[in-house]
Amino acid sequence: MTTFTELPLISALQQKLAAAQFITPTPIQAQAIPPALEGKDVLATAQTGTGKTLAFLIPLIELLSREPARQVTALVLLPTRELAMQVNEEYEKLRTKTSPKAALVIGGVSEGGQIQALRSAQVVFATPGRLEDFLDRRLADLRHVKMLVLDEADRMLDMGFLPSIRRILAILPVRRQTLCFSATLEQSVATLVHDYMRQPVRVALGSVLKPAESVQLRAYEVRPGEKLDLLRQLLYEEKGQTLIFTRTKRGAQRLANELVRDGFAAAMIHGDRTQAQRNGALSGFQEGRYRVLVATDIASRGLHVDDVAHVINYDLPKMAEDFIHRVGRTGRAGLQGRASSIVTGVEVIELRNIERTLKLRMDRMQIDPSAPERPRRMVQNTLASRTLTALPGEVFV
Repeated sequence: MTTFTELPLISALQQKLAAAQFITPTPIQAQAIPPALEGKDVLATAQTGTGKTLAFLIPLIELLSREPARQVTALVLLPTRELAMQVNEEYEKLRTKTSPKAALVIGGVSEGGQIQALRSAQVVFATPGRLEDFLDRRLADLRHVKMLVLDEADRMLDMGFLPSIRRILAILPVRRQTLCFSATLEQSVATLVHDYMRQPVRVALGSVLKPAESVQLRAYEVRPGEKLDLLRQLLYEEKGQTLIFTRTKRGAQRLANELVRDGFAAAMIHGDRTQAQRNGALSGFQEGRYRVLVATDIASRGLHVDDVAHVINYDLPKMAEDFIHRVGRTGRAGLQGRASSIVTGVEVIELRNIERTLKLRMDRMQIDPSAPERPRRMVQNTLASRTLTALPGEVFV
């Protein structure tokens, strides 16, 4: 398959794909969509940024067009509310006039509208915890599901959702189609596949334990106390969107506040922020109102912003696989990206362990001693005449 027009899709969906300028499928789309349209189970693993969302949305929308119903026909389970909302947005862009609106079932927001939407929903995008709560209260009926999608399956299991997933799947019809998409195929995922999938078509593309070739990997080894100064220098030099990862929520809060004091248009996402704050930060970053987003690993998966120019590991992740997911936020959709890691002290050893585990070598970079020293308030001075208005998720101190 070289173009989406070759797929046996209803004309309305073909028109939606063309209007969204989806012409040539990515490798995972080309290999996963045809068997999914045939009703087969599909197990797909690939690096982040390869187009997995469209690989299951197209078969899902086609199924709904062929089998209209008054009950939930398709269920998509996802690890985070941010990812669920983004997938729901992609569905809204592609759904035809005859496609039903989806019910979004996630935590952190008022449940009234979600309960109302479930009463007439044919497709549900949900995080396992909130959906299980609704099932316990008999607010959702999944007895007629014909398609189940497990998106970012490894991440859901990492987050401890396996018991919830098993309880949810126990309610679903045994005869159904299951599509499982994962960045890695760990033992826990393999067990889930063995228990709940029927002779799945296996789609595996590239190494899921290596960053995409479109990402330039760099590392800076600095002395204690120089991290923040180097970060400022990197931000001054980078004109595009930059995503910065910290290891802790407190670290993200502290760093975001510091950057805002320096005059950078920065926001933050971490687990203690309200859903409104997280939505505001993410949408502001996507729309370019914020050039910098500081985040914990809550954003290492499920953050779909195609034009992130630079990912910076201000703190290294605890696990090598999380490094892959972090740097996978850049170099997406055929674009080139950069990923820089700033390390000091014992972190140098952690960096080498990551390189050893992933069998890669990052370019060692040196701080340019000839670079002009920039006062901390320099950016603020250039914005002195600008009035800043706080938006949800923005950090002003």
